[in-house]
Amino acid sequence: MMNKKNWSIAFCMLVCMVARAQTIAWKEVAPGVWKGVVGKPEAYDLLKAAGAQPNTNALGKMTKASFPFSNGDIAGMVTDGKTALRFPLDKEEQLYGFGLNFQTVHQRGKILELHVDHYGGKDNGRTHAPTPFYVSSKGYGVFVNAARYIKVYAGSAVRKDSKHPPVSRDRNTDKNWSARPYSDAVEMQVPAAGAEVYVFAGPTPMDAVRRFNLFNGGGVLPPRWGLGFTQRVKSLYTAEEVAKEADAFAEKGFPLDFIGLEPGWQSKAYPGTFAWDPQRYPAPKTFVQQMLSKGIRLNLWINPYVAADAPFYQTIKPYTGSHTVWTGEVPDFNMPQARNAFFGQLKKDQVAIGVSGYKIDEVDGYDYYLWPDVATFPSGTSAEQMRQTFGVLAMRYSAKMFHQKNQRTYGLVRASNAGAVSFPYVIYNDYYNHEDFITALINSGTAGVLWTPEARASKTAEEWLRRFQTVVFSPMAMINAWSSGTKPWSYAEVASQIKEYALLRMRMMPYWYSVFAQYHFAGTPPFYGMGLEYGFKQTTKKEAANANLEENPYAEATSKEIKDQYMAGENLLVAPLFTGQKSRKVVLPKGRWYDFYTGVFAGDGTVITVEPGLDKIPVYVKDGGIIPLMPARMHAPKAGEKVDLEIRHYGEKPGSFLLYDDDGETFNYEKGEYSFREIKVEGTKGQFKGTISAPVNGKPNTVGNITWTYMTK
Repeated sequence: MMNKKNWSIAFCMLVCMVARAQTIAWKEVAPGVWKGVVGKPEAYDLLKAAGAQPNTNALGKMTKASFPFSNGDIAGMVTDGKTALRFPLDKEEQLYGFGLNFQTVHQRGKILELHVDHYGGKDNGRTHAPTPFYVSSKGYGVFVNAARYIKVYAGSAVRKDSKHPPVSRDRNTDKNWSARPYSDAVEMQVPAAGAEVYVFAGPTPMDAVRRFNLFNGGGVLPPRWGLGFTQRVKSLYTAEEVAKEADAFAEKGFPLDFIGLEPGWQSKAYPGTFAWDPQRYPAPKTFVQQMLSKGIRLNLWINPYVAADAPFYQTIKPYTGSHTVWTGEVPDFNMPQARNAFFGQLKKDQVAIGVSGYKIDEVDGYDYYLWPDVATFPSGTSAEQMRQTFGVLAMRYSAKMFHQKNQRTYGLVRASNAGAVSFPYVIYNDYYNHEDFITALINSGTAGVLWTPEARASKTAEEWLRRFQTVVFSPMAMINAWSSGTKPWSYAEVASQIKEYALLRMRMMPYWYSVFAQYHFAGTPPFYGMGLEYGFKQTTKKEAANANLEENPYAEATSKEIKDQYMAGENLLVAPLFTGQKSRKVVLPKGRWYDFYTGVFAGDGTVITVEPGLDKIPVYVKDGGIIPLMPARMHAPKAGEKVDLEIRHYGEKPGSFLLYDDDGETFNYEKGEYSFREIKVEGTKGQFKGTISAPVNGKPNTVGNITWTYMTK
């Protein structure tokens, strides 16, 4: 028999064996994408919640790449019912991603808990889209497919068995002593007894991001009208007031494609009935059709919490969670009965009469109104898992209504996550810091989401113009006037400049539409940071901390990050100015860049200082860049409508551009009813000649007459 001591030794050995890091077997599950499993992953995860299906055809067209790690580089183990993961990190490596962050682009050294929530002013992992995906400056990506609150230590901790331990230094005598010693690993903890891990090959960071997006189904392809202008009107507007607002836009010559109706369209909100208010909207079908006849679509605000006087309340009640939100029932969208009741009401009462989309509010956070982690749901989905995926589920099944109708939609949402790349929604929030909005736009490119730096109101005309300029160069050109009632012309001193940029947005629609086609078919994010741009070299140089050591004796210097300029499509670099700025520095990647407005050479792989004046947002075009434009107009082109093009070429190099075309409104492109026509500019400066490939027989062709403009003289 074993004595007590031997039993103790045997037990310790068993524990050590269980806790020992397991060898992960990697399987290539799509071209350039490998899957590894640690422990026993949960049945419910982010990809299943989204129903994401890889675009293996598009992945197969990418450059072939090998697994970016050596065998044994990635470690995983399950202990205490939790899964620990460890990934190697080189000394000069920078990390991007871990969701929609608002204040930082560089994520190396960060400690986060990836938790769906409203953004509270700190990049701590609690955000609207805490996507557990990161990309390295070395050119690979890592995704952990778990619908849990994942803890991340992104090069912030040092293991005793580190392959590259930091040098031990004496703080008393060594000026190079650091409060944050070098760490050679990214470590993550998943509060579950297993997890799926995916690795995405490069060879560049952009290639890794493209593979991630395509593995998640490819990016959304909005309808053309979704890339026009939208105005969200005040909460309690009536049908008559909405119609007057649309008429005012037309009379003043400001473009408008869709109007957002806020909570007052419902007979009750917070919680909602999801039924039209009979006083404010006595004849909904007639109203919707009248607006459509004006060329204006309608987008309806909802939050998915069901009031007791909703027409489907009794039907959905058995399929809701244990806790309420603002006294409203929380539908368990993982149950078909809940989906049929909830979306059946939306489909019958709104989509069927011509409503074009939704703004899905308050699916993100604020712990004091959302359900707690002790809540239960009838499907068996835990409260934590539901928190991480509720916005994803709402997007998935609302988008399905429009797909069944063969009518594309484009809307707003407050929460997303991995798997939702293809859903036609743009994230927004209640935060209103202009600079941080631009940082979020940059980070959206590595989070698999879209983000809008919306404009609501401003303290000065200067601020209004600066905000509006960035709205023009974003995924959704929106004024959100639900509270303020602000109009584009509300600041008379800059109304003419506002109109100029509003019309520029419309002129650029062929470019924006083609950029989004690349998102859908090739996985290239339409807006992204400089770390993904070819020719941009990220420096790891440290900036001085300039801290008061009496207050913070462990203050550390940080790496310089560029979080106030971004790429808008493959050809444009946008460098916003903020209120009070007269000038700014712009970091131009390697390669010649030209002023968007004039075609004049701006620089090559250098830092320039610009003073554009109030009327301009600095925008630059890479050498050989092609920007297709159309005439300014009040609404997006209708399905099949031919539009004349002005094709601009910049710089001294030949160039090419793929112009995308389809009907602009339906999902017929999924049946092959689309085309890419190659625009080419060949020759040398002063002798350039432009051509466009012939339209394909049987494919959509909305291109009218073409004029060529060579901007660089």
